Amino acid sequence: MNHRILLAEKLRAAGISPTSQRLDIAEITLSEPKHSSADEVLTALKKDGARVSKATVYNTLNLFCDKGLLKTVVVDPERQYYDSTTHDHHHIYNIDTGELIDVNPEHIQLSVDVKIPDNTLPAGTEVILKVKCQ
Repeated sequence: MNHRILLAEKLRAAGISPTSQRLDIAEITLSEPKHSSADEVLTALKKDGARVSKATVYNTLNLFCDKGLLKTVVVDPERQYYDSTTHDHHHIYNIDTGELIDVNPEHIQLSVDVKIPDNTLPAGTEVILKVKCQ
């Protein structure tokens, strides 16, 4: 079956109308496990000749996140990535190169001895190990 048809079905299953621009963005972000910034998605779209605004890219990426197809990974206040791997996992982030690498949760042992506020429940833990080049 055509790859684009599969992506359209994936979008429909998530309650998203598969417009041409959404399919273009899905092709970049959902075709394989990867981390993409909005600027990287926009650059890839324009390289392929697509006419799309930055606002459309952000709106679509955020829609994909809202529907559970992507999740955001905020590595610093000015940089966030959209991750197609949505199950719980951790990351290594290289501050010099901007590379973001998935880390299996089994490879990080975390012990937290903190009382959480009353009337709340833990909702998850995400570790981002920041590294830099030597």
